[in-house]
Amino acid sequence: MQTNSLLTESVSKIFFRYLIPAILANMVTSIYILADTIIIGKGIGTLAMAALNIILPLFNIFFGVGLLFGVGGSVLMSIARGRGDEQLGKCYFTLAVILNAVTCLALTVLLWTFMEPIARFLGATDSTMPYIMDYAPYVIGGLSAFAFSSLLQTFVRNDGAPKLAMIAVISGGVLNVILDIIFVFPLQMEMAGAAIASVIGSLCTVFILLLHFLSKANGLKFSLKAFSFSCIGRVFQNGFTSFLVEVTAGIVMFIFNVEILEYAGDNGVSMYGVICNTAIIVTCLCNGINQAAQPILSTNYGAGFGERIRQVRKLGMTTALVICSIPAILGLVLPNMFTYIFLNPNEEILVMSPTAIRIYFIGFFVMGINMFAVGYFQSTAKPKLSLLICLLRGCVLSIIFVTILAPILGINGIWASVPLAEFVTLLISIYFLVGKSMRQTNIKEEIA
Repeated sequence: MQTNSLLTESVSKIFFRYLIPAILANMVTSIYILADTIIIGKGIGTLAMAALNIILPLFNIFFGVGLLFGVGGSVLMSIARGRGDEQLGKCYFTLAVILNAVTCLALTVLLWTFMEPIARFLGATDSTMPYIMDYAPYVIGGLSAFAFSSLLQTFVRNDGAPKLAMIAVISGGVLNVILDIIFVFPLQMEMAGAAIASVIGSLCTVFILLLHFLSKANGLKFSLKAFSFSCIGRVFQNGFTSFLVEVTAGIVMFIFNVEILEYAGDNGVSMYGVICNTAIIVTCLCNGINQAAQPILSTNYGAGFGERIRQVRKLGMTTALVICSIPAILGLVLPNMFTYIFLNPNEEILVMSPTAIRIYFIGFFVMGINMFAVGYFQSTAKPKLSLLICLLRGCVLSIIFVTILAPILGINGIWASVPLAEFVTLLISIYFLVGKSMRQTNIKEEIA
């Protein structure tokens, strides 16, 4: 536990010390889906790739549950520690674990019972359903592994062990890739093999994260001595935005799949799979920046250190802009590179690819700033602002624009909807992040 260093050490030094492990861990987290996507697209075929893209929203729910309680509990734990209330911090950790376990159990039963109707609702066709039903049972069975991986990463990182969190995620991701290759190719287990590899990789991550509880530096203790029912509400309130980030991504993916099926068929869904999986990488980069900033922001917010919070805000926004510009530029210059990474594309996909990627990737330039705004307000206990920006960029504006533009511009209108939503959200994010009202906030009065 390193609460004191979060309050006293150079902000830039501690931010970058947390940034590299957080980004690496998040990049490897994306491997759980990307490895499946590349190996399924290359080894099984285009229809299998389309099937995977249809079922991907379930992963958003799985990881979202872990973030709901992981971020919600860890932000409150860090704020409590910043105020010197260790007992309350332990209570938030304990509640997060209990709530996560109960939710995972309920969701597993629900999804297992209605697996086929849910697949149909998500857009499964007669062509893709066999692939989905080979894949879905295993990942639903492994729901708890995915959720606890997200939850424990957040708490272990907040407890001053970002390197262990990184090692855990990298180990699980590497194991996932190795098993993916073995199960799909030599053993010819196809979709089932890819799903089983993902679950085993996530279980490996959870096991390594649990080793933190054997460490002398472990500050994560189970206790409900400071419990009140209002604590449960606070965990939900502060973590709901993280959950919503994941779930709205799944909702948008579902709606876009339906629209793309109408305008471009299964090949269009496969092309969207390429875009979505690249967007997952960019999202993981953004999450890494947020996770590096969150312990510093929450702890200093609890202590009332406004100047240190402003330094983190400036570092986070700058870092997000620089890092997210890299994939945006690559997409504009080398669009087909991304298509060949995930698919053995046919002629129709190759015709569609350059325009689709160039239009969609423009949004990456500002996506990082918007996501940092969501994380910033969440880390400083402003869930309403966090929720507003999350809903605007993640769901509301994208759906409005795709509904308006698809009938007018066809498939290109669908590709343009998300970047347009990002740029509109940027104006709102900047207003709240660096506007006059934020600069004049008295942190100590605010948290009193």
